[in-house]
Amino acid sequence: MYSSNLKGFILAVVSSAFIGSSFIIKKKGLRKAGVNGPRAGSGGYGYLLEPLWWVGMITMIVGEIANFVAYIYAPAVLVTPLGALSIIVSAILAHFILKEKLQKMGMLGCLLCIVGSTVIVLHAPEERSINSVEEIWELATQPAFLLYTASAVAIALVLILYCAPRYGQTNIMVYIGICSVIGSLTVMSIKAIGIAIKLTLEGTNQAKYFQTWIFAMVAITCIITQLNYLNMALDTFNTAIVSPIYYALFTSFTILASAIMFKDYSGQSASSIASELCGFVTVLSGTAVLHSTRDPDTPLITDLYTPLSPKVSWYIQGNGELWKQKDEDGSSPSFITILRQDYFK
Repeated sequence: MYSSNLKGFILAVVSSAFIGSSFIIKKKGLRKAGVNGPRAGSGGYGYLLEPLWWVGMITMIVGEIANFVAYIYAPAVLVTPLGALSIIVSAILAHFILKEKLQKMGMLGCLLCIVGSTVIVLHAPEERSINSVEEIWELATQPAFLLYTASAVAIALVLILYCAPRYGQTNIMVYIGICSVIGSLTVMSIKAIGIAIKLTLEGTNQAKYFQTWIFAMVAITCIITQLNYLNMALDTFNTAIVSPIYYALFTSFTILASAIMFKDYSGQSASSIASELCGFVTVLSGTAVLHSTRDPDTPLITDLYTPLSPKVSWYIQGNGELWKQKDEDGSSPSFITILRQDYFK
């Protein structure tokens, strides 16, 4: 058991290093692609022709493969929180390579995320033993997890269809929320596939069960959705902020999904559950601190009528005199001039 968890720990650390680096490489590619065409944050897909983005993509794939294997050897409650290490990697690289300055309070936020993750790991429950894909299917089709799955899909659809077109460019939680909610379902599917591969390698073929292929299709669909909206988040907001917020939400939803599906906390003592909650609060506090230190991003100009600051507003008085007022503070005028119909006669 110790050797298995050690393998999972090492793989999770390697995964975090690759994934953290991939954030930076991919954003460099997104920036280069944005110079010659529509940005990913505006719905463009020109980054698919950018070699640097593909280097970042390959780096992320290597990290995800290591993460995938880690889930085979260790429980999700151990592997997932270790993703906090990718925050440190991406924040440091973003500071030196992307010139995205990480403030002192941002460093404190990273530290809080790490401390919270450590508390979660130390008090995480033991993973139950799973011997077949059919057993996982029974867990996935229990009423409690079906309710969670339906809720996750509903939230994702609302964010994609309603919130993303309206608030995606100004609210960082929209794109990351989609990635995190869908990501929790990805991990559950990946866990099932990992167990299937492990059992198959041990001599018990799991490919003959239709449940294995359903889990595979769900995983592929969720991964594609995650990558699409993660690209939008990276192209729109500061990398040093995207990484920790994505980590905090993704970890929270994943552990929640795992607790519902696998009943991880069944038989846990009150002190262990309280410690887990404290870990969550600490991680979320770190996320809030990091979010508060984010430098305002330059808004995307989507039309020719978006006002610039400082603004110059023109008004037509009732007597026909044309005059202008410079609005230094960017506030809206407190009155509306009504043009008399006879002015145009």
